Amino acid sequence: MNEYILSTYIFIGLFIIVFVVDYFLINKRKLNLIKNKGLTKKNRPKKIKNISEIDYLTLRFKLDPKKLNLDKIIIFISIINAFIISLVSSIIMLIPLAIIWQMIIAFALLFGLIYALYEIYGRHLKHKEEKK
Repeated sequence: MNEYILSTYIFIGLFIIVFVVDYFLINKRKLNLIKNKGLTKKNRPKKIKNISEIDYLTLRFKLDPKKLNLDKIIIFISIINAFIISLVSSIIMLIPLAIIWQMIIAFALLFGLIYALYEIYGRHLKHKEEKK
């Protein structure tokens, strides 16, 4: 099997797995705690955890957190995170270098993609907010 096809399958599989884990197990739980003001389903108080990506976007682009639709935003955040992780891992698998060089390239790609994709998404949110 061609290594590019295998890398594509790994990209798709990782994308789905990372999206499901990030959205349902991490961000959705944090969002439910934020909406319920720190109370769990059994009315036990629990420390409210902020979603760091939303905090970054609101501070960086001076967005009003009250105007944001958090349900849609966490879906897009989970998609962005899944895309970044699966793309970096798929690209690194194709590079025939020593593991240390693969790690260095992976960190550079990771930080570059995080900055670029969150910058694009933040500008999109800012434009959307100004439109309203």
